[in-house]
Amino acid sequence: MCYVYVHADPIQYEARTRSLRINNVVTTIRLENLFWDVLAEIASREGKTTNQMIATLYEELTALREDNPNFTSFLRVCCLRYLSLPRLDESAQELAVLRTALAPARPTALSH
Repeated sequence: MCYVYVHADPIQYEARTRSLRINNVVTTIRLENLFWDVLAEIASREGKTTNQMIATLYEELTALREDNPNFTSFLRVCCLRYLSLPRLDESAQELAVLRTALAPARPTALSH
């Protein structure tokens, strides 16, 4: 069982610090590379850069709760919650897009 975990690429759990601007304040966040990768995936799905996504999360969290004692831990939890969401396989995703994009046309009255 532990083989999957023990044989993880060490680069995945190597921490990296990034600087970003939140509310016009430059700050740094230190996360493991795997979390940065997941945040990049979330941001891509939202059509944002990773930094924009993190700033949005911070702003929305601050609007909900005035106190953000450990924002880095919050980001890790966001990643885990994202990874725990049900996944659709590629063909199911394509079908879901078609279903939402191709709404049936409304019948029109024929005029003679």
